Amino acid sequence: QVQLAESGGGLVQAGGSLSLSCAASGSALRNYFMGWFRQAPGKEREFVAAITWSGSMKSYDDSVKGRFTISRDNAKNMVNLQMNKMKPEDTAVYYCAAASGWPITSDRFDRYWGQGTQVTVSS
Repeated sequence: QVQLAESGGGLVQAGGSLSLSCAASGSALRNYFMGWFRQAPGKEREFVAAITWSGSMKSYDDSVKGRFTISRDNAKNMVNLQMNKMKPEDTAVYYCAAASGWPITSDRFDRYWGQGTQVTVSS
């Protein structure tokens, strides 16, 4: 079982930066692939980024590629999402996710979710 807690959400102007953190707890955390999803008003939840335990593999949605960076600090059981050059369309509730398989978008694997943190980008 994995418990996830996001933090760092808030309001930022377009072109600005914001950093999100996800604190993970539970057993065998190194067996999980971590990532971020987001859900904008009126839209379905969508994939944002993912990372393996070692950080050797990272995956990004095309909409954030080159702007967002996902990282992982296993010693602190933390996952970070650094968001730069933010756009109004980045406005959404961001959810931390842990999955037992790769890719984390697959429904074949167990997946755990945080409660979400609101990110609002003003124009």
